[in-house]
Amino acid sequence: MADPNGFLSYDRSDTPKRPKADRTADWREVYTDEAPEERNAAVREQATRCMDCGIPFCHSGTAGCPLGNLIPEWNDLARRGDWQLASERLHATNNFPEFTGMLCPAPCESACVLAIGEGRAGGAGTVTGGAVTIKRIEQTIAENAWERGYAQPERAEVSSGRHVAVVGSGPAGLAAAQQLTRAGHDVTVFERDDRLGGLLRYGIPEYKMEKKRLDQRLTQLRAEGTRFVTDCEVGVDVTVEQLRARFDAVVLAVGALHGRDDTTTPGRELDGIHLAMRHLVPANKECEGDGPSPISAKGKHVIIVGGGDTGADCYGTAIRQGALSVTQLDQYPRPPLERDDNLSPWPTWPYILRTYPVHEETGERKFAVGIKRFVGDDEGHVRFLELQEVRVNKDPDSRRREVVATSETVHRIPADLVLLAIGFQGVEPMRLLDDLEIPLTPRGTIACGSDWQTAAEGVFVCGDAHRGASLIVWAIAEGRSAAAAVDAYLTGATELPAPVHPTTLPLATV
Repeated sequence: MADPNGFLSYDRSDTPKRPKADRTADWREVYTDEAPEERNAAVREQATRCMDCGIPFCHSGTAGCPLGNLIPEWNDLARRGDWQLASERLHATNNFPEFTGMLCPAPCESACVLAIGEGRAGGAGTVTGGAVTIKRIEQTIAENAWERGYAQPERAEVSSGRHVAVVGSGPAGLAAAQQLTRAGHDVTVFERDDRLGGLLRYGIPEYKMEKKRLDQRLTQLRAEGTRFVTDCEVGVDVTVEQLRARFDAVVLAVGALHGRDDTTTPGRELDGIHLAMRHLVPANKECEGDGPSPISAKGKHVIIVGGGDTGADCYGTAIRQGALSVTQLDQYPRPPLERDDNLSPWPTWPYILRTYPVHEETGERKFAVGIKRFVGDDEGHVRFLELQEVRVNKDPDSRRREVVATSETVHRIPADLVLLAIGFQGVEPMRLLDDLEIPLTPRGTIACGSDWQTAAEGVFVCGDAHRGASLIVWAIAEGRSAAAAVDAYLTGATELPAPVHPTTLPLATV
């Protein structure tokens, strides 16, 4: 740490955003496209704030980064302007730092020592200035790596002669594929969609991450030798028998896209009510040049049910499609603005109100409300919602047990398009799992042993398919760890890193 007073000398400064009127008029990323020299100078100043703590909780897998990113190391290298070595240290633990730099909610920053007291009286902007802008530094290192040619393909010097199939091309599948290809295996990634990337392609809106970032990384993977097959549903277009005959190991990175529906609220059958992904996927395809989305918010009063990340993605998408109004509903009370040490003590992930850039643009969020019923017109299309104030009761394990009305008062609000973003309930039903005789857990996920292997010999799992819907940083970490397990399975040993370990579940009881 060159400047022990750096965190006192400089306040936290996040990546500047484009004016709201500009960014809501197009699909480009919300952040300002800074000139490299200006960007690098600002980030070197921000990196100076890192304290190089004796115990850096920021890269602890239990509270901070699951990848074990060497954050204090590349912070100091960024401070010195050594972008090449910073890139090497960053890529040593993270295959796709430009993805996490744009999309990760940054548990590393919540675990930063400078986050102690953040958001309280005497907190951010006064005593410590808030957590180090780790995401901003990470993103800048990644951008310098691409601009300066440091992110070159890494081809294996020796082929193992072993063949591996990766099913799914989201961040977990791509991380596993890149690690295994670099280890010398012949890797083929199968994707059922027409383009590669999984949720990175069709779930994440363009304004959060332009797909040129994904495409440049896919070009690198191809140059390293990874093969890709699109428009192919494994289990149907390629049978399990063919899969077993061609490949020595299989990695399932099929995600957890089985969306949770609202099957109990009266009026759910009305037209104009959709699961969130039915809105996000065609909107992303429109950005790819595939023509207008069949589910557009243009000129409509839009209601988004659910307060999480997927709901926020629908929120920003509806704004850019030209919605008349956007309202996001959450059954839970508004979270506090400040960390409550009794609920989530530092360095754990804090329970606080999270405001995304889209929430600054327009629209409204309502908390502690539930839908009594959907009301339609004579043609059977939704036109209104009836809302009541509610309370969510939980069981002793903090799982939601019931939602009860706390008031008899009913409020009616207009609704021409309703998007249900109320979570995912695991892996979608698929013939592949049936033919492999792999059962699902009660959570709808795929269980594995301590070696990431499922109930089927030679078949491994990683990412959301194993964890349930989670963060991109966890998907990459699990993809890297599963790759190490596959490498050991095929060769008897491995030098690939394994940043995280699965929770061992008895296969007979899943």
